[in-house]
Amino acid sequence: MAATGRATRELQMKSQKALQTATDPVERLRLACLARGANGIKGLARTFKIMDDDENRSLDQKEFRKGLHDYGLVEITKEQADELFGLFDKDGSGSIDFDEFLVKLRPPMSQARRNLIHKAFKKLDKSGDGIVTVEDLHGVYNCKKHPKYLSGEWTEDQCLRQFLDSFDSDDKDGKITQEEFDNYYCGVSASVDNDAYFDLMMRNAWKL
Repeated sequence: MAATGRATRELQMKSQKALQTATDPVERLRLACLARGANGIKGLARTFKIMDDDENRSLDQKEFRKGLHDYGLVEITKEQADELFGLFDKDGSGSIDFDEFLVKLRPPMSQARRNLIHKAFKKLDKSGDGIVTVEDLHGVYNCKKHPKYLSGEWTEDQCLRQFLDSFDSDDKDGKITQEEFDNYYCGVSASVDNDAYFDLMMRNAWKL
């Protein structure tokens, strides 16, 4: 259940406009990501993950700056990147916790919305191992009405894989973690102002 094209465009326009007047460094970074659409924060998370060679889930100042640059966030100057790093490096250790950084970067979301997102992920994750794969989706997501399935161009597994890829970032590894699902939906959530509409959209999409 991806964000609609219209919702994505609205989110991008809203974020670009807000970016022109925003002064708070964290807010600026958040808006710069959301200006890239519902996948913006997820894409930045993926960039940082690729850079985390030793998989200790922490970033030093140089890695942080390089990640912002590699992701193409030209809106964030070197000075702003250093200021951001200082804000996240609370204990002055010279490195920031990757997960903590992401939690702070995600747009504020009500507990009710969070619960719905976790409920949807739980429903998808049939095996309960915290990772959603094509196997998990059988019987949960119906792709029998997908045009390419109807035309015989794609098999059911190919349709399911494409569905997974819409949540995944650049690596398209055919798996979605809870973190990727959260990062994706925090972008979708930012594009939907009305709580009741978000609730309805999630329940309809995932038959919750």
